[in-house]
Amino acid sequence: MTNLFAADLEGALDHIRAAPRDVGTVEMIVRRPSPGAREVVETAELDTTVGLVGDSWSTRERVDADAQLNIMNSRMAMLLAPDEMGIALAGDQLYLDLDFTDDNLPAGSQLRIGDVAVIEVTPKPHTGCAKFAQRFGADTTRFVNTGEGKRLHLRGICAKVITPGTIRRGDAVTKL
Repeated sequence: MTNLFAADLEGALDHIRAAPRDVGTVEMIVRRPSPGAREVVETAELDTTVGLVGDSWSTRERVDADAQLNIMNSRMAMLLAPDEMGIALAGDQLYLDLDFTDDNLPAGSQLRIGDVAVIEVTPKPHTGCAKFAQRFGADTTRFVNTGEGKRLHLRGICAKVITPGTIRRGDAVTKL
């Protein structure tokens, strides 16, 4: 995996800051059927009980309802790895092209994905864990969890499903 340096990340911030504020796009959907396993899918079901259907979130030892979905800014994710399977190792289920800042998406904000599904941003912080650091480097992890990286939520945000529905790669993500 790529070990980015602060200078590389700093240079990409303008591109990340230019993410859409009100209507974005689903760039990638990833199921995690078991620890370490990843499936990039074109279509998925969001469910209020299990989150992303086929994902292992609901079967884990410690299920946190505020972390039902882990979502990463797709512009940041594309800096991490050259291909989808490398990006998928970040561990998030959804990769969206959207502005994740607290000014734009504070906890409680809702997003409609596609025609029906609605998710809600939760207050739970989404930070780079030891696996993230191992895969993408300590410098990258430090950068996403401090200063501007933290303000932009470069490591991502947590959400929960409010209204179930089918989502697809390329769907519009609309801030409600």
